[in-house]
Amino acid sequence: MIQRIQSLYLLLAAACGTATWFFNLWKADFLKAGVTQTVAVTAQSNFLSFVLYMLIVTLAVVCIFLYKNRKLQFRLTVLNVLLAVCAIFLQYFIVQGKIGDEQQAGAVMQTSTFLPAAFLPIVILILLFLAAKGIYKDEKLIKSLDRLR
Repeated sequence: MIQRIQSLYLLLAAACGTATWFFNLWKADFLKAGVTQTVAVTAQSNFLSFVLYMLIVTLAVVCIFLYKNRKLQFRLTVLNVLLAVCAIFLQYFIVQGKIGDEQQAGAVMQTSTFLPAAFLPIVILILLFLAAKGIYKDEKLIKSLDRLR
């Protein structure tokens, strides 16, 4: 199960997805009426984002245990890749929404920073892609061995 490299990729993708729940992805300082206010975005700050990352982590863990059914494992991993792309876009729109909300409230942005954890969704996407590639390669190898029998 863990001997296959794609299982390791799936495990690392699940770990990165779990890490997004706990670390700040973006933070900014806004000046409003002479008071500096810090606004941060995590995966838990938005319900849809939290559910999406929870689904990504759950699918990655489930795919680890589907090593005997490679076709289903491949399909679920491709679905997980699509969910990871959606998570990247959702993260971008959440940050843009926070900026817009604060500026409509009359605040002026002083600093804005994407934190290192903001790149975890990209790492998740890469790891899931590598896992799908490994699963496809295994399936191709098994088909070629069956053909030789």
